[in-house]
Amino acid sequence: MITMLLLVIAGMIIAAVVGTVWYSNATPMGKIHMAYLGFDKLSKEEAEKRMKEAKPMMAKMYAAQMTLSFLTSVSVVFTVSESIWNGVPFSISILFPIFNWLCFMVPIIGSSILWSNCDRRIAWKKFFSDIFANLLIVILIAILAGLFA
Repeated sequence: MITMLLLVIAGMIIAAVVGTVWYSNATPMGKIHMAYLGFDKLSKEEAEKRMKEAKPMMAKMYAAQMTLSFLTSVSVVFTVSESIWNGVPFSISILFPIFNWLCFMVPIIGSSILWSNCDRRIAWKKFFSDIFANLLIVILIAILAGLFA
């Protein structure tokens, strides 16, 4: 039980690190994300003003994101660990979270972008950026769980 909790926490940290790097302004995916949020249409002064206005809420937003990352990590760690502990080979057990990604995460991300009020020119870029970020996170957490299960 302690091992599983530690793996879940490590998975949550992996998700935070990958997300921070993936969506940073230094990456193409970060630029897509900022365009999705409308920052590409703002002057530098307007963008800085919006960022300053958002700062008081950042702690709550990061806490909420960490909670969501925790839940993703629980799902992946539980699925992979329980599979391995019940004799399923790692190569097969890693497929279970990947199928969850494909059948649940991808449609949910797609629906949220499809029905959002975003610039349609970047919708597909945002979709692929988000699903591949999630796939990378799921695979890294699954590998971690497989190594220590």
